[in-house]
Amino acid sequence: MKGRVSMGGMGNMDKILKQAQKMQARMTEAQEEIAKMEAEGSAGGEMVIARVNGGKELLSIKINPEAVDPDDVETLEDLIVVAVNNAMKLIKEQSEQKMAEITGMMGSIPGMPF
Repeated sequence: MKGRVSMGGMGNMDKILKQAQKMQARMTEAQEEIAKMEAEGSAGGEMVIARVNGGKELLSIKINPEAVDPDDVETLEDLIVVAVNNAMKLIKEQSEQKMAEITGMMGSIPGMPF
C-alpha cells in the first residue's frame, strides 16, 4: 500500500473549510453591525455628552450651557476630552464583545489551534 493517499482526511478538511466560510460570513455581518453601533459618553455630570459610532467617528457633542464659562475654557476642553474618551471606550467594549461572540466559535472548528 505504499504511495497510496487516503481520502478520508479530505472530508474533514472540507468540513473545516465550510465552517471557516460560515464564520467569515458571521464576522463580516458582525463588522457591519459594529459599524452601526452607537455609544454615548459623558463628563461633569452630563454637562458634556459625546456620541460616537462603531467606526469610531464622533457623531455629536452636546454641551450644557452651564458648562460654558468664558473665564474657564480649559475645564470645558477637559470635559469634552473625557466625554469623547468615555464614548470611545464604550464603543470599543461593545465591538470587542460582538467580535468575541464570533471568535468564540473558532474553538468549535476541529483542527483549529484556538
